[in-house]
This record gives sequence, structure tokens and C-alpha cells, in this order.
Amino acid sequence: MLRALAIAFAFGSMLACAGTRASPAASASGGPVDAYPDVAAAYWVERDGHPLWAGNADARLPMASLAKLMTVLVAIEHGDLDAWADVSAGAAAETGTRIGLRRGERVTRRDLLLAAMVRSANDACRALADAIGGAIDARDPTGAFVAHMNARAAALGLADTHYANPCGHDDAAQYTSARDLAVLARAVLAEPVLADAAQRRDIRIATDRGRVLSARSTNALLDGLQGARGLKTGTTPSAGRCLVAVVERGDHRVLAVLLHAPERWWDSVALVELAFEAASPSLR
Repeated sequence: MLRALAIAFAFGSMLACAGTRASPAASASGGPVDAYPDVAAAYWVERDGHPLWAGNADARLPMASLAKLMTVLVAIEHGDLDAWADVSAGAAAETGTRIGLRRGERVTRRDLLLAAMVRSANDACRALADAIGGAIDARDPTGAFVAHMNARAAALGLADTHYANPCGHDDAAQYTSARDLAVLARAVLAEPVLADAAQRRDIRIATDRGRVLSARSTNALLDGLQGARGLKTGTTPSAGRCLVAVVERGDHRVLAVLLHAPERWWDSVALVELAFEAASPSLR
């Protein structure tokens, strides 16, 4: 049903049947309603900070590259974004999505943050973690940075989140929940540099040797969903397709979190539109 709704919204029409529209009313217990249990293994939808719908909100699940939300938050809170960072052999050898860094190059922390946030580049993410955390154990080169991540998670009250690596690789000791990700997303959005980075469709970064690297955002919503402001995508074998989506229209903001969501693009669009529809028909 949600995919049909997304298609209907995309063509500027609403389904005629009122029964297809969800209500934002809370459950009898006062919490959000699990109105769409099939969209993801766990999900959370809120409008203006008020939860509307959620399912398995506290289940501990793999997070894929949504881990980078904490990585960039820790990085910006450490400051000195214009400092140069060395690209280590480990960073250059990172697997998965990359921007193409080479061992021995130097890149500013700001550019590494952009590449990690916009392109979800694991080589940039690892170089950023190396620069800020420093190695405390040759067998665990990002251990110090991960300790910072877990300390920040504790400070935010993320009771169902634990990090084992900065970039989101599958690990039994790395997990989060949809509810925790909503809290983390709000903290990220409160940082202007990160809120701006999340909205970028394209980036160009330069190494100290003058090599210019270009990349497009992994977030398809930025290209077609009215008011889309990011925030982060993620995909791994264990986590499946994940998404934290933020959309702003007028004075309203909708935040949607989906973990292990087979149709994350269609379903996120439908959930966002329904959330705005519940706020005011004029915001469609």
C-alpha cells in the first residue's frame, strides 16, 4: 500500500479512500502507533519532534553506514576541521563505498567529513577517525575513536546503541535502534555544518597534492522529494537497506528512520507524505 501511496503523491494526487490515510493519534499507552509493520524490521516517524508511528523502535539491529552519523558528530565536536589528516594504509584499503583516497595523501578533516557524510565513503571515514582518535592498539587502530563514539552515545542516552567501528561495517558488537537513531539525528541536525553537508547532492574535495575528487550523494531523496534535507543512507548484508530521512516544509519537519527496509525509497516517501498530510492538507 505504501508504494502505491508514494506513486500517487509523486503524481500530485491523493488516494480517494479516506481509509488509506493514517492518523497520528497515539496508542492507548501514549506511544506512537505501529501503523506500517511491513515497511522495515524497525522504523520511527516523527513530525516536529512528536512521534507518529513506530515499530520495533527499541530493537537492537545492525546500522550499516548510519554509524557515520556518530562519526561526523564526534568529529565536529572535536573541532579543528581545517587541520590536515594523513591517509593511512588502513584508510586507503577500506572496502565498500569509497571516494578514492591514496595512502600518504593529506586531506582536511572538513573534506573527509563531507565525503563520509555525503558519499558515505569508508576511506574518508576511516581517515577522519584515525586523525581524531589516534591508534591505541595496532590490532585495533580505530579503538580510541570508537571509545569517543560510545561515550557520546551514552551522553545522548542511547541505551540501545553500541559502536565497534566508525564506518558501519557489520559486527555483532555494533548495533542501534530506530528510536536511538532519531535522537542522534536531532543532535546531528543541531550542528549547522552537518545539516548543510546532509543536503549536498555533489561534493568536490582536494588532497594536499592537488588531486581533486568528485562524488554524488547516496541519498536519492535529495533529487526528487520536495523539502528533502538528507540525512544518511546505509547498506550492508546484515543491516539491509537503511535510511534516516529528514524533510522540511514550511514550519514543519518530518524525520523518518528505517532499518532493514526492502523498499526504503518508496516507503520513506509515502511515510513522509502521510506525516505532512496529518499535519495539514496544505503542506502536501
